[in-house]
Amino acid sequence: MITALLTTLTVAQAATAPAVIPFRIGDNAMIVDATINGRNVSCMFDTGFSGAFVLNDSFSVGEPTGTMTLRDFVGSFQAKTVAIKDLKLGNKVIQSTGMEVVQQPMAHMSLSYNTHTDGIMGIEVFKNYVLEINFEKKQMVAHPKTSDPIAKLKADGKKKVLLKMLPMGHNSVELPVTAPNGEMMVLALDTGNAFYATTHTDVLERVGIRQKGVAPTFMRTAFVASGPVPSFYQYIDEVTIFGVPVKGSVWSIINMPSSDASHDGTVGFGFLKNFNIWIDLGRRRVFLDNFTGKTTDPVKADIGISAFFDEESKRYIVTNVTPGGPAEKAGVKRLDALLAIDGKELLDGGQRQLASLFEGDQGTKVKIATSRAGNLIRYELTREYLINDMKKN
Repeated sequence: MITALLTTLTVAQAATAPAVIPFRIGDNAMIVDATINGRNVSCMFDTGFSGAFVLNDSFSVGEPTGTMTLRDFVGSFQAKTVAIKDLKLGNKVIQSTGMEVVQQPMAHMSLSYNTHTDGIMGIEVFKNYVLEINFEKKQMVAHPKTSDPIAKLKADGKKKVLLKMLPMGHNSVELPVTAPNGEMMVLALDTGNAFYATTHTDVLERVGIRQKGVAPTFMRTAFVASGPVPSFYQYIDEVTIFGVPVKGSVWSIINMPSSDASHDGTVGFGFLKNFNIWIDLGRRRVFLDNFTGKTTDPVKADIGISAFFDEESKRYIVTNVTPGGPAEKAGVKRLDALLAIDGKELLDGGQRQLASLFEGDQGTKVKIATSRAGNLIRYELTREYLINDMKKN
């Protein structure tokens, strides 16, 4: 009888004990290992995705059982789903009743994050827990929802901030962002957004950060789930993000209206990596602890080229040359083949890794070699800030 009682207590304690789940950092992303329906996967953790998982459709975790409508910054689309019968994160068995895997083409994921990645894991996985994201230790902690770890934390309104989630969204974490004039934006806490923050031109016009009718400069192309979209970088001098004052940050702005009128965009990895974060979906609370003491990284200059790796030719092909940028002024053209940067032949390392080679301190040089109609062309370009309103810095 005593043995049975001890066994019962041990099982109960295990069920209520916090579970530690390690993660690793890819290129501006958290990568988590999971087991879904007996298959091992590695996924980018995206608090901005309200579902459970999105996996590459070439990776089978079972027969399709339904469909789901997905929505990104500018559109929506249908995808097949597979019911999750069992789910583990590390050694932790996660309650998965009602959860589904969405399957769609995602073969680019590993290249995007410069580490093996099969898809995306969303916030729904932790709907039955209080989630702690500890960037400092590179681990997540799934606290039982009956516990209240946030109650033990002390906010100071500066580096440690307690927030109430806004009354919108199902599993998304919507929080306030305040413009310099006091106008409010509603942005989601989004570890899956590789940028600092992302919103739309009309939102910045509404809150007075951009003047209505003034066209942005230095246009480029951003890629979201539903396809390529026109975008630009915007320097914002002062803003309060999730209760934290920020002076001088660069946002990625989509030059199209939002697909969802209930919120204005997301705050991404570039901001969130500086914080340990607690998310309590049940009590609708968030706690941020600014452990790095920083809120931004130094602003980077670049040369104004976007390119993708063409599998047929095994070369990078220029898809966009930023108007007014160093590359355009030097004569680089769309559809040129990009062969080398600073004398190093380019291999397929992903778009983010390529972009990092273009970036650097303002005024520094970068040498590129391109091919057009079989002719080799070499350039030496000087990096510049290709950011709207950077003159305010």
